[in-house]
Amino acid sequence: MFSTAFEFQITMATVLFLLGLVVMVISIFILTRQAIGRDVHTIASQTSKLAEKGITENIAGLVGNASALINALHDLSKTNTGIGVFLVFLGIALLTTAYFISRNLGITPY
Repeated sequence: MFSTAFEFQITMATVLFLLGLVVMVISIFILTRQAIGRDVHTIASQTSKLAEKGITENIAGLVGNASALINALHDLSKTNTGIGVFLVFLGIALLTTAYFISRNLGITPY
């Protein structure tokens, strides 16, 4: 498949670079979707209004369910943000690895 080690290293650097770019694009998409996601904010505000109504009308079960929903939405937003940040760091690591592989081959400037 590869006739020399140089070809193998060039292929590895190229694959890592492209994979790093794809991971970075996916992570940016996840983070921007999370920032723009108005649905979560709409549901949270409606749930808060529902909880206030439950408090004024002394409906304990409604308030408990509304607060559980708010907590679940908060955990969901933290999870999505965590995944996006992890993917950013993974993309940076892949791009850095591709750079150092190509640097060791002498095809990039120091």
